[in-house]
Amino acid sequence: MSTNIKLHKDDLPANLKLGSVVACDCEFTGLNPPKDKLCLIQLHSEGSKDVHIVQFINREIYKSPNLVKLLTDQGVKKIFHYARKDLQMIKWALKIDVENVECTKLQSKLARGYSSQHSYKALVQEFCGISISKAKQSSDFGKKNLDPEQLKYSSNDVLYISKIYKELNKILIREKRMELYKNALKYLKVRVNLDLAGYENIDIWSHE
Repeated sequence: MSTNIKLHKDDLPANLKLGSVVACDCEFTGLNPPKDKLCLIQLHSEGSKDVHIVQFINREIYKSPNLVKLLTDQGVKKIFHYARKDLQMIKWALKIDVENVECTKLQSKLARGYSSQHSYKALVQEFCGISISKAKQSSDFGKKNLDPEQLKYSSNDVLYISKIYKELNKILIREKRMELYKNALKYLKVRVNLDLAGYENIDIWSHE
């Protein structure tokens, strides 16, 4: 299926309808929100040929009311891969908690005990039979004019999430681990708040 990449500056169009389930991903200038910036948020509805990419041009003051409305809508399920980091960067930039979140990395770690590989690339290969390139993963997403390969990489990061999510749900149900997964999701907001408070690499549950 060919993909249409829709690039939006700073916010989504007010009249855009993406449905009740949306795959989401983010690109940053780095992984430390006190100094690094949220550059892109990619969005895709299952079955659609369109990938919507919000590119933040003004990264001093993020103003994205339409995007914020979508991300905080309890009626729209947002599926991420490694939601912890994406939610951390979104909260730092947009000052919101994303609601109704699912995470394929959490699913994978609870469901796929037969593998130590839980990357998005590994999951796309296993469940979609497609080998995707991650060559642009470490490229400069902060620049104003993104090159075609960066846009393709960014769109690929959301195209397969919905299928992966469904396949991993089947395993979680079969292995009777769905309750564990749902409880892990409830902890996500707490984990993000701990990360932003400076406890990202500190195990507060440790005896030491």
